[in-house]
Amino acid sequence: SGSSDPYCVVKVDNEVVARTATVWKSLNPFWGEEITLCLPRGFHSLAVYVLDEDTIGQDDVIGKVSLSHQQISAKPRGEWGAQWGRGQRDLSRHRGVPTVSPSAGIDSWLSLAPVNPDQEVQGEIHLELRVPARGHPRVLQCHLIEARDLAPRDPSGTSDPFARVSCCGHTLETAVMKKTRFPRWDEVLEFELTEEELGEAVLSVEVWDWDIVGKNDFLGQVEFPLVTLCTDPTRGWFQLLPFPSTTEDHGGQLGALRLAVQLVEDTVLPSHHYQPLIQLLTEPILCPGQPPEGTALAVLEEVTSGESRQNVATKLVRIFLGQGLAVPLLDYLTTRELARTTDPNTLFRSNSLASKSMEQFMKVVGLPYLHELLKPVVNRIFEEKKYVELDPSKMELSRGRRISFKGSLSEAQVRESSLELLKGYLGDIVDAIVGSEDKCPLPMRVAFKQLRRRTEERFPSAQHEEVRYFSISGFLFLRFFAPAVLTPKLFGLREQHAEPRTGRTLLLLAK
Repeated sequence: SGSSDPYCVVKVDNEVVARTATVWKSLNPFWGEEITLCLPRGFHSLAVYVLDEDTIGQDDVIGKVSLSHQQISAKPRGEWGAQWGRGQRDLSRHRGVPTVSPSAGIDSWLSLAPVNPDQEVQGEIHLELRVPARGHPRVLQCHLIEARDLAPRDPSGTSDPFARVSCCGHTLETAVMKKTRFPRWDEVLEFELTEEELGEAVLSVEVWDWDIVGKNDFLGQVEFPLVTLCTDPTRGWFQLLPFPSTTEDHGGQLGALRLAVQLVEDTVLPSHHYQPLIQLLTEPILCPGQPPEGTALAVLEEVTSGESRQNVATKLVRIFLGQGLAVPLLDYLTTRELARTTDPNTLFRSNSLASKSMEQFMKVVGLPYLHELLKPVVNRIFEEKKYVELDPSKMELSRGRRISFKGSLSEAQVRESSLELLKGYLGDIVDAIVGSEDKCPLPMRVAFKQLRRRTEERFPSAQHEEVRYFSISGFLFLRFFAPAVLTPKLFGLREQHAEPRTGRTLLLLAK
């Protein structure tokens, strides 16, 4: 059809940790999905694979973006960068991995690279390495104990793994373990080394899948500088890594992926450490008599930039929900914004801290309510896949809802049938909302009741009578119901994004 059905798979150290939804029939997919992962400090790489979903046969791999720990951690963030680096040295010095520091993150278009099956490795190897401090010649002892979770390279779903150890131009191999991804060799391989060879030399341990016909398949490798082994014997499990990549930049021939990656280390202290901060933030709520300009909330509102306002609002709502003070917080923020607003037509239209906090509050408190109201209609739209279009320039008359014996439907007929469908869907949604006053969460009802009262106090004249309703509908419809109709995947209403035809119906319905 000239298009694809792309989705992404996220891997950390070659282990699949997340998958996006599929965007149907698109070469320019938008996912808009945010994934939070808790990673070990010693992780090596993060990769995002873009695949094309096929209903028949295996999904096609379009390309991938690979980011090493070092790339993500290119820029230190704050004072704890040095602490992170010190903590990493013990983990990385035996693995040939440079010490890294925490990251300010990556946010850019990255060209997709082709996927080479020989470089797709997984699993770990258990080793014990030592070089005795004395003796002539010095003897490097490499104890290959076992490996686990190796990649399957044979049609049986297993491999025939053996290990190959190379050092200073010498190579030794273990026995082959047949039909297993968890081999146990328990072999000690020894290399005689001169003092000159102990300087810049590197010990390489490779794992291969033995094949009776054709070339052996690469399963992964790990390298160690010999100088570290002379001073500190090493034993443990080590992540198998691919060969160093020699792939040239393909100039975006496979496409590009817009990716935002941020690596953050959070140190969580016992709850009593946060009490002074919580008292400072809740003071204007619990003690409303003091001048509002000098409070921590007022200062926080003034210094918060547009970029960080969403994060600040999210944290504030969670803190105040935990204290049972979320509704008073919203009342405080909306009252301050009302005091600054002179034109009621612009009320709560900006992405202020008050607007973002109310938006986050509705998502936390009202998500089950949203699901109960919208899920039946949204599911029906996905299942029916009706053709809906109101814009004459976008109508495909030959692909109308039905084809009559007299030929394709006319523009007027498509418009009429589309309007009827939209009215039907919209009527069901409005009926569900209007009849849901008992289902609406009590905190949301109290918050909106206070908002209406504050709006009436700020704009009491008869000509502004409708502002009390606009102030509520601006949140409830424009920031809650309509966005969920437009992108149900991002609100948990569907597991997959809508294909183009259904997506157009949702867009028109949201409008």
